[in-house]
Formats: sequence, structure tokens, C-alpha cells
Amino acid sequence: MVKRMFVAPDPGRARLRFAARAVLGIGLAVVVCLLTGHSLPGAVTGGLAALLALFTVADPTVRGQAVTTALLPAVGVPVLAVAAGLHDVPVARDLAFLGVVGAGVYARRWGPRGHSLGVFAFMTFFVAQFLHATPAQLPELYTAVLLSVLSAAVVRFGVWCYERRLPPAAVPVPPAWRGLARVTTRQAVQATAGAGFALVVGQLVSGQRWYWAVGATWWIFVNTASRGETLVRGFRRVLGTVIGICLGFLVAVPVDGAPVPTAVLVAVAVFGIFYTAAVSYTWMMLWVTLLAELLYGLLGVLSPGLLALRLTETGVGALGAVLAVLFVLPVTTHAVTDAWIRRALRCVHACTAEATARLAGSPTADPAPHVAELEQLLGRVRLSVAPLVHPLNPMPARKRRARRVLALLDDCARDVRGLVAVAADPEASHDARLAAACWRVEAAVEALTAGRTEPVHSPAEPPSEPALAHLHGLERALADLAEPLRAPSGSRLVGA
Repeated sequence: MVKRMFVAPDPGRARLRFAARAVLGIGLAVVVCLLTGHSLPGAVTGGLAALLALFTVADPTVRGQAVTTALLPAVGVPVLAVAAGLHDVPVARDLAFLGVVGAGVYARRWGPRGHSLGVFAFMTFFVAQFLHATPAQLPELYTAVLLSVLSAAVVRFGVWCYERRLPPAAVPVPPAWRGLARVTTRQAVQATAGAGFALVVGQLVSGQRWYWAVGATWWIFVNTASRGETLVRGFRRVLGTVIGICLGFLVAVPVDGAPVPTAVLVAVAVFGIFYTAAVSYTWMMLWVTLLAELLYGLLGVLSPGLLALRLTETGVGALGAVLAVLFVLPVTTHAVTDAWIRRALRCVHACTAEATARLAGSPTADPAPHVAELEQLLGRVRLSVAPLVHPLNPMPARKRRARRVLALLDDCARDVRGLVAVAADPEASHDARLAAACWRVEAAVEALTAGRTEPVHSPAEPPSEPALAHLHGLERALADLAEPLRAPSGSRLVGA
């Protein structure tokens, strides 16, 4: 885990720039709030709004990111008004909170923008509980949110918009299920049920910090699409919280809210959240926990007992998420995994067909977008299969099969990239055998995605011609995929 954090590849220093820009944007937001006369709770609200604006907005284009950022206050301000207005009406407040949870998860059906707005709505309600906001504080909190989102936008789109020099990111569209078969619909029901459990039990544990349990349930559901992914994420959240609390005893408690060292440590924690988010959810939760501890230190309420309470509430929230995914409209891992694997295989064929057409002299053939899409799809496959290759998975046979499938899909991607590189060479010539090899790749993909049982062709040793060698490599990888994908549990990788 340590190696993954410090040695993980960072092409183009994307994670480093992402984290450094976050520190700059959030720091500017807090300074602006303080200079305009906001109180400490107002500055904390502004800092968290800027953090969310920089962290959750992930549209594929810079223009889309700017639009989503501009829409954040339109969602956050009304939610903040409801949360503060219901401060003294616990039953109505709790029901409204659960409504925000369900709506926030359901909004993911509209892609990255829906996800960002849903997260911002939930966290706005959460922050209101964190600060015990009342209607009298609303004007200050409104201006803090508006100023902070504006400050974050200035840094992101004006001072340091490195995304303008990058091609738009390919965002794979989730499988087109309908009704209750749609993952976002099921997860909205699951998250609401899990949050309801967490809210009730969390209030029995603590009448003041119960929202921690609801927050734990919510974040366990973020960026997951199946029962297995949610269970693994819950384990990692609890583990990261435990490590973060241990670190808090060593760092946050001794600092005890002293302004200068706290400000420095908050900047370190923010950098850690953004830098580790893409490679380790456990590490990210460590930094999130430390940041929360430092903020409680600034507010003058941090104590060892509070840290123990946070761990208890996190456990309650994780339990709520586990019960929900197991017993409320469960989304099985095999259904999600199969859908993403089939889409990745079809994308392999699309890349192959475009590259072959390019080699044949077609001026309009362009395999590059398909290659970018394939990388995104393989990322989704790895995320979906992660529960099977987790060290705590008690089924070694399925773990071996999952690793075999991932390795063969990586082989496919490597040969696709090689074929596209050859096709991009204007000196490359067309070989008549390419069309036949491409047809065999198409037939193999159709056989695998349809779950047919006929044998998939496995070619002899590849020839010296580069493009044909890559096509034959694809054929061999697809032939080898037939066995793990058609294991005794059916064409599905994970079975029951």
C-alpha cells in the first residue's frame, strides 16, 4: 500500500498537479473568506466547498467542468437552507437528509455532472450538521460558498488550467439497463436504506455526531457499482479511518488547534487527499480523517474521546452499507463485471477494425478514440474485478481466474496499442492477410460476448510483419480468454 502511494506511475505528473492546484485553490478560498470578515465556521464551510469543487467535478471537457462548477451553488444553497431551517426539527431534518442521499445517488445516472452535483448536495447538508448551522448563519454561509466556489474556479480555469493542453478524457457510459435493473436506481434505494440504518443507530451512539455514520455510508457507495465493490470500499474506509485516528493521536491532538501548525498540516492533508485518491482509497481516507481531526481542533472540540467516537460511527456507517448491499436490491458483481468485459472486448474489435482500415488506406479511419475508450473500459473492469483479487477474498479459484482474465485483457490492450502504432506509420503497407486476421478477431469477440461454446481460433506463431504479428497476438489472447470466461460457473467470471 505504501509503495502504491509513493511509487505509483504518475504520467505527466497529473496527480501531482491535481494535488498542488487543490492546495492553492482551497487556500485562496479560505483566505478570501477570512479577509471578507467571515467567522471560522464560515471559512471552514468555504474551504470544504472549494475542496468539493476541485475534487468532484470531472466532466470530460474543460467547458463541461466550468458549467458544472457554476451549477454547484445552485444545488448547495437550497440544500443549505433546508438543513439549517430544519435544525430544530429532528424528524423532518432526518427525512430530508435521507431524501438528499437518495437523490444524490440517483443523479449519477446523468453521468459526471449528476455525480458532482449529487455529492455537493449531500456534503452541503453534511457540513450544516458538522457546524450545527442555524437560519441566522445562512447569509454568512451563502457568501462563503459562493466566494469559495468562485475562488476555486479562478484557480482551476484561470491560473492553472492544465487540462486545456490535454485531449478530452474518454468517459465510459455505464451499461444501458432500465428500471430497477439500472445500477444507479438500485444504489439510490440501497444508499437510502443504509443511511437510514446509520442515522438511527448513529443517533443512539451519539446525539451530536450521528451524521458521521451517515457520511460513512454515503462515501462507501461513491464510485461503486456492485456488491463486491461496495464491500471492499467499506473495508478500506474503516481501515483508513483507523490509521488516520492513530495518526491523529500523534499529530492533531498535540497541536490542539494552534493556528499556524494546524494551517500547515491542513495543507498537507489536502494535498494527501488529492494525491492519493486515484491510487488508494485507504490512504485517501487516512488524510480525510486527519483533516477532520485538524478542523475539530480549530473549533476547539478535539479530544481522544471524540476520535474513538468517530471510529465507532464509521463502523456503524460501514455496517449500514454492508446490510444494504446484501439485502436491498443487491447488484451482483458478476452482472457488472460481465457487462464491462463484454464492452471492452467489443472495443478491442473496434480498435482492430479501424487500424486495419487505416492500413488499407482509408483516409477516414481513426483508431485513436477507440484506444482511449479501451483504456477507460479496462479501468472499469479492474475496478469491478477488484473484490475478486482482494487479499481477503476466500475463494482462491475465482481469484486465480480473475487475475487470468485481467492479464489477458492487458495482453489484448498491448497488442491493440502496437497495432495502432503500426497503422499510424505512413510507411506501413497493407498485407492481404490483415483482413482475414481482423475477421477472425471479430468472430472471436462475438463468440466470447455471446457466451457461445465453440472453440476460438488460436493462430500459429506470429509472422515478422508487425501489424499481422499484433493481430495474431490478439487472436491468441482471445483464444486464451475463452477458458476463464467459460469456467464451470458459466460465462460469468464470478459465479454466484
